[in-house]
Amino acid sequence: MDTAALWQRYQDWLYYHEGLNFYLDVSRIRFDDAFVEAMQPQLEKAFKDMDALEKGAIANPDENRMVGHYWLRDPDLAPSPEIRQEIISTLEEIEAFTAKVHSSAMHPPGSFKFTDIISIGIGGSALGPQFVSEAIAPLSPPMVLHFIDNTDPAGIDATLTRLQDRLDRTLVLVISKSGGTPETRNGMSEVKKAYESQNLNFAPHAVAITGRDSNLDQLAKSEGWLARFPMYDWIGGRTSEMSAVGLLPAALQGINIREILAGAKEMDAATRIHDIKKNPAALLALSWYFTGNGKGEKDMVVLPYKDSLLLFSRYLQQLVMESLGKEKDLDGNTVHQGIAVYGNKGSTDQHAYVQQLREGVANFFATLIEVLEDRKGTSPEIEPGVTSGDYLSGLLQGTRKALYENHRDSITLTIPQVSPKTVGALIALYERAVGLYGFLINVNAYHQPGVEAGKKAAAAILDLQKRVMEVLQEADAPMPLTVVAQKAGATEEIEAIYKILRHLQANKRHVVLQGNIGEPSSLMVSAS
Repeated sequence: MDTAALWQRYQDWLYYHEGLNFYLDVSRIRFDDAFVEAMQPQLEKAFKDMDALEKGAIANPDENRMVGHYWLRDPDLAPSPEIRQEIISTLEEIEAFTAKVHSSAMHPPGSFKFTDIISIGIGGSALGPQFVSEAIAPLSPPMVLHFIDNTDPAGIDATLTRLQDRLDRTLVLVISKSGGTPETRNGMSEVKKAYESQNLNFAPHAVAITGRDSNLDQLAKSEGWLARFPMYDWIGGRTSEMSAVGLLPAALQGINIREILAGAKEMDAATRIHDIKKNPAALLALSWYFTGNGKGEKDMVVLPYKDSLLLFSRYLQQLVMESLGKEKDLDGNTVHQGIAVYGNKGSTDQHAYVQQLREGVANFFATLIEVLEDRKGTSPEIEPGVTSGDYLSGLLQGTRKALYENHRDSITLTIPQVSPKTVGALIALYERAVGLYGFLINVNAYHQPGVEAGKKAAAAILDLQKRVMEVLQEADAPMPLTVVAQKAGATEEIEAIYKILRHLQANKRHVVLQGNIGEPSSLMVSAS
């Protein structure tokens, strides 16, 4: 396509939202008018399905629950007065709690004020707050946010070591809908022990964000924790950023959470329009469908050209891949759907994997994110008439051009600056695009059976470990792995048993392996 035709295509397909000063350019996705026309019936059905979703339709039949993260930024859309009031009340409680903490009206025992926060969560309970913190937390926040988002002992130690002199001034947020999520429970247990080791009472430092009457809610109530905030049954982890899960840590960092909600609300309104060219979420969903042939045949590479948006691709990994990565469609057919997401940031990637994107396997489409404002204030010239921001802009445009010239498609998203309002809009845009695309490919975007299967498998390994240790503790002499497996009633799990024992020995956990560790069949095993 020649330059004039490309310019015309750009103008034909450019989406602009005046209120958000937001641009979406899908002109470098090579669909044609015939494809758009053919997709119209599917898109119209997807629009109607999204409308029903927002009105309270049961969107997750596996768990018989609604999906209502849209109501968080516009409570008037909630399907009942009770839900509407609960959303409003929770937001007011978050703001009142934050005001008390910041003013020192609420403070830890023996200290004037809280200075730090530990957020303990996993998956959506961590990825959203981490992205928002990296993107828009003030440079000198009233409280510094730290995360325990894994059950990695060394990672937990690193966080607690950084805070060892300020633990008495640290607020701990424990985030788990059920209260039984193992990674979160483990982090909470280790943090509790850290407080005990300093002769500190954990409860006056602790806040629960959890489902009403969950195990965690009951624990927090019985121990007299500082506060409890709700996680709603109709909110999934990956869409929970605008619930207490994301709003409380953001508010405590001094971020304007009303602006986040306002940006999301405005984007939601734009994505309810039943017109492809006037609906940015529909444009994204249409582009994803075209590039991957409706089967996720190409990966989504996310390249934000702004340091503060570094974690956006990581956040989108869960939102997109957990929502769309499904074995079965809504009719029970085996489809193996999904879109793989990865990314880093521009222009770092000019010196990393853009070489492969330009000349290697064409198994992706790129999403370039442009931020118009370089910085607050005036930029110095690094050469006559040129600033660092000019270089960044040039690198983005150059990458887009170089990719397209070599038959690699891309989407470009442009925002005026990285602010609470634009971050809220970005989150809402992708939540809506994922929902629409899920309906286009006929999958349930709001359940995660694969994640649950992994949790069950992990629980089975821990149960096996318990049985193996009982066998070893009862034994009079060392025995080979085959005998251990037989006595544990797990002859078909001998590989898992070997890995369990290897891990326990490495951590001096009362297991002795004699023989060549690299030749499992030679090992004799005993308890120490």
